[in-house]
Amino acid sequence: MKPATHNDAFWLPFTAQRQFQQQPMLFTAAQGMHYTTDDGRQVLDAMAGLWCCNAGHGQPRITEAIREAAGRMDFVSSFKMSHPAAFTLAERIAAIAPEGMDHVFFTNSGSEAVDTSLKIARAYHQARGDARRTLLVGRAKGYHGMGFGGLSVSGLGRHKRDFGPLLPDTAHLPLPYDADARFSHGQPATDAQYANALEQLFVVHDPATIAAVIVEPVTGSGGVYPPPVGYLQRLRELCTQHGILLIFDEVITGFARVGAPFAAQAFGVTPDLICCAKGMTNGAVPMGGVIVGNTVYDAFMQGTSSVIELFHGYTYSAHPLACAAGLATLDVHEELELAARVQAIAPVWEAALHGLRDAPHVADVRNIGLLGAVDLASRPGAAGARGNAVHTACFEAGVLVRNSGDTLVLSPPLVISAAQIGEIVDSIRTALLATA
Repeated sequence: MKPATHNDAFWLPFTAQRQFQQQPMLFTAAQGMHYTTDDGRQVLDAMAGLWCCNAGHGQPRITEAIREAAGRMDFVSSFKMSHPAAFTLAERIAAIAPEGMDHVFFTNSGSEAVDTSLKIARAYHQARGDARRTLLVGRAKGYHGMGFGGLSVSGLGRHKRDFGPLLPDTAHLPLPYDADARFSHGQPATDAQYANALEQLFVVHDPATIAAVIVEPVTGSGGVYPPPVGYLQRLRELCTQHGILLIFDEVITGFARVGAPFAAQAFGVTPDLICCAKGMTNGAVPMGGVIVGNTVYDAFMQGTSSVIELFHGYTYSAHPLACAAGLATLDVHEELELAARVQAIAPVWEAALHGLRDAPHVADVRNIGLLGAVDLASRPGAAGARGNAVHTACFEAGVLVRNSGDTLVLSPPLVISAAQIGEIVDSIRTALLATA
């Protein structure tokens, strides 16, 4: 029998399964900014787990909150019943959300949050008596989870390839980025041409048939592309003008990642719905949610009060342990002042990342808040090989970076120090110097 630590009973997500069996990467503990490997090495986490451990690993307050909740009540449904912590958490999230977004529908992941937001968007128009509005508009390079709804509006072809046909009634906007914006610091200073692509879409699709536009304020898994100056404002303007709901997928950018509770506040644009997850519980318990604007919520609260307004939900919506983790996470964010901390250290992060501009094979660097990406020139005939080699070399040197093909995507815990930023960038530079 194969060792229990890496047998093939567990089919890993987004993983070359057979390669992993030959070279397993296993962690046995995590604390602060570091993982511990199964052979006892300390590895600096440059990805906050998977964009989610914003306050660092092993926060005692979160751990204790989960332990206490588990001992008090393991589970209660939220179908026609619930528990006090669910309402407290919803109220506290609404308090840090953009003004006028006072309601939260809890899910268990970002994927579920996205699918929920799309269903709410269509149901909202139905509730208003406008059943024509069914079209859902996504964007190139957008990642919206792995449910059929999220896949359908996502803009990553490889993610869709094996699972079609997907939902009908979808369309996509272009990625708001081009070669002229390479090595820009923060938001590229371009005009509104990319947002105006929505107007061009109206030529093909009557805007009266569009239910919602969904975008990540900062494209995350697709390569960390900050929005050009004025882009999100123009999208908001066009959606408002034509009665289309605007959904922000903030599964990655939510909970202080870009220096504000949500990217909506950082960029000064209020959507109708916000999808959130990941940093919501600091990665400690699976949880997601949709923050709902008052106008959308109020449209459902009409008619007979005994009728279910939204025929949708999940067994584990507002799970007691997840709510406990979420409340403790918000406490930790307040105590550590993580949003302000990001604002203070983001210039150090930006300067360090752009210091790689002269490193071998670097084709582009992008950053905003504590998000970053480094595009590498591909090896001829071997796309992704250089990115994999840098990932492996950094791991062997004690730094965990993530590569998506030949793009290094970086999202460290928000408690990172300037010295640790230097360690991450130095490991990448050393790996690039050693990589053919």
